[in-house]
Amino acid sequence: MTLTALRTEGKRALAAALARLERDPESEASQALLDAAWREPRAHVVGVTGPPGVGKSSLCAALVAVWRRTGQTVGVIAVDPSSRASGGALLGDRVRIVHDGSDDGCFVRSMAARDRLGGLADQTLAAMVVMRALFDRVLIETVGVGQSETDVAGVADTVVFCVQPGSGDSLQFMKAGIVEIPHLIVVTKADIGAAAERARADVAGALSLSTAGDAGDWPVKVLAASSRSGAGMEGLMGALEAHRDFLAGEGRLAVARHRQSEGWIVESLRDRFGRDGIARLGRLGLDLALAPGAQPFQRLRELGVSLERPR
Repeated sequence: MTLTALRTEGKRALAAALARLERDPESEASQALLDAAWREPRAHVVGVTGPPGVGKSSLCAALVAVWRRTGQTVGVIAVDPSSRASGGALLGDRVRIVHDGSDDGCFVRSMAARDRLGGLADQTLAAMVVMRALFDRVLIETVGVGQSETDVAGVADTVVFCVQPGSGDSLQFMKAGIVEIPHLIVVTKADIGAAAERARADVAGALSLSTAGDAGDWPVKVLAASSRSGAGMEGLMGALEAHRDFLAGEGRLAVARHRQSEGWIVESLRDRFGRDGIARLGRLGLDLALAPGAQPFQRLRELGVSLERPR
């Protein structure tokens, strides 16, 4: 399945292509699709993370609705906890994220996290790269695993961390290092009033004592929003656009995506060959660095072939 065919044949073809990517990611056809999609990024990729029950799915549904009203196409990757019996997605965020299934401008894909502890599924990266070439916006909702949800920073351009009023999350997440991950922090269920404003103030105060890790000179913004009443949604949409514009300036987006790509290469090789494989690359005189503009999938294949050779 080519990228051109996916653009003309619609959601059924995309679902089949993503299924093949999950089933056989190393095949020649899968690699050709990933290489083509990597060369033609189109979407702004937004990652939504946070602990269980915070309202991530409801917020994602509200974001989808706003984007679709403005005529933008949206691809959603909803990562779920896994069934111990089958390994499949347990909760089915495709159902929880309310959308019009007949709308060709919106596509939702559920993926099972399996044994991943970072909040994402193994094939989230591949699905994101393909969907990024097809839609105006890609939205990734991570599995609700609390303090382990850090992988999303490796696939999203803008990371939104959700906090629930009255849960204690507003201060607890500061201890976990998650403060280094988001570009926006959203207190959900803002329609409950004073508790939401108190949580927002707590987070803003805690942030003043910290420095966001990879945010650079982007000041992490703290907002309150309600997916039910719509309160604060306009401000959230404005903040997302502001961060997108920030990334577009001075080549920041290209730099951020290049760093992500280098991280994907290291992680993939470590998963496949272990720490010894990474060390052996150095002994072979090979560099893990990715040349500017180079494709990570091609580089990963080259390094993998080197490690598979007999010692």
